[in-house]
Amino acid sequence: MDATADPMIRLDGVGKKYPDDTVAVHELTLEVGSGEVCCLVGPSGCGKTTTMRMINRLVEPTTGRIFIGGEDVTTMNPVTLRRQVGYVIQRIGLFPHITVRKNIATVPQLSGWNKRRINNRVDDLLGLVGLDPKLADRYPHQLSGGQQQRVGVARALAADPPVLLMDEPFGAVDPIARDRLQDEFRKLQQALRKTVVFVTHDIDEAVRLGDRIAVLREGGHLEQYATPATLLAQPVSEFVANFVGSDRTLKRLAVTPIDGATLEPIGRQDSQLRTVEANESLRDALAILLDTPEGRVKVTKGVAEGRHPIGVLTIEGVHQALRAEATARLTSEVPAP
Repeated sequence: MDATADPMIRLDGVGKKYPDDTVAVHELTLEVGSGEVCCLVGPSGCGKTTTMRMINRLVEPTTGRIFIGGEDVTTMNPVTLRRQVGYVIQRIGLFPHITVRKNIATVPQLSGWNKRRINNRVDDLLGLVGLDPKLADRYPHQLSGGQQQRVGVARALAADPPVLLMDEPFGAVDPIARDRLQDEFRKLQQALRKTVVFVTHDIDEAVRLGDRIAVLREGGHLEQYATPATLLAQPVSEFVANFVGSDRTLKRLAVTPIDGATLEPIGRQDSQLRTVEANESLRDALAILLDTPEGRVKVTKGVAEGRHPIGVLTIEGVHQALRAEATARLTSEVPAP
């Protein structure tokens, strides 16, 4: 989706300058399309969190305007605005003295929902984020960090807001739980298609979760705003190239699909090859490919017993797929005459 075609969020010259003349964000202009995940990345002090917090006016912008769904939210009552925007933070921020159910129900209660509707919504959300309904009557301290983070996401979704703000939501959990939460977030986003602004310091997380990535540098200057594939293949400056890392070609594998046109025909000798699903990324395929003595992996399509082989991927096929992706991307970016 082209973010400029139907922006749910639009920042127009938004800046933040403090009384001591410190500039946290410098006249930032960008758009986030409906249903997209925009990841804000950059070093400490680049204004990522300040930018996100200006969207729901937890920080008031000094300059510029902010639009959500076409409405200028800088003119709205900030309390009303915050009830319409889901918010998830790194340290979860659950109320420790009330149960999981009451935590999730906070915004619906403030919005005047009746008890039955609230309880039904809480039960639905517990299932949606993968939590046992029995946990609803526990208190936050009785849950693991990953469970608490899921409750935080459920609470942010409780009133079904169109926009979700997430400030390093998975940064405080262990790596294994973090990977699992990222996977669950991707599945949840595929189902719900919320418009998400996601702050992270981790470029790998941004590449994995974002439809577009905004790279900020110190002082809140926007260096590049692009899809993960474009950002990794064509960093516009030395700053961006250094931030995404010298292994950006390897990172590209994670956002490049297997290209059926680059597969070799299946031969008799290929019947015992290890397999990879056609909907996996080149990174997944390469991990298997490098672990096989044959230097070949069979690509299959379909579900369960209905899977059927469609071709064989080799190292040369990986190179061809990367070149094809780059050519397709450059072609799509050429403006029409």
